[in-house]
Amino acid sequence: MSKFHHATRLNMHAFAQEGVALIETIPLQNMERLAQEANALAPDLMLNWEARAELRPGSGPEEDIWLHLVASASVPLTCQRCMGTVATPLAVNQWYRFVATEAIAMAEDDESEEDLLVMEPHFDLLALLEDELLMALPLVPMHGECPVAPVMQVGEDALAGEKNEIGEEIPSGEKPNPFAVLAQLKKKSQ
Repeated sequence: MSKFHHATRLNMHAFAQEGVALIETIPLQNMERLAQEANALAPDLMLNWEARAELRPGSGPEEDIWLHLVASASVPLTCQRCMGTVATPLAVNQWYRFVATEAIAMAEDDESEEDLLVMEPHFDLLALLEDELLMALPLVPMHGECPVAPVMQVGEDALAGEKNEIGEEIPSGEKPNPFAVLAQLKKKSQ
């Protein structure tokens, strides 16, 4: 790895001029925000990623810096159907173009197919990678088919009829009067 390639303090211009890809495998546990979303990350779970930057002719006199980021990992999440662990594949394959200021990024954002990033003296590539992985998380993680069938029925107690707080059965279709329940509880405590 050259002097330009510390992934949390990357000089993007030097990285693009050099034209050499960064290819790494790191433990998923190193991604703290992603680890908070996961269901017990094992130390052997790894994230494979590659970053490549290049210079392209720009609209102005200077060349534009472009970054291509590719990553893949399998993250254990909680299945929202059976509450077991589901290995969820995550993938990133994204191009970014760097611009000088936030104002330029805002002005060009609607017309750009690529994502725009503001140039920083020391760019944190791993933070960008973690942001992309977090955005790739499914809203509702689930197994295609759960290994244990989820319980989708009402328990027997509910079928037999509801009981109020003092143990009296509530006839089906009627709701208890909360003040009557409160009065009964008050009488019991005296």
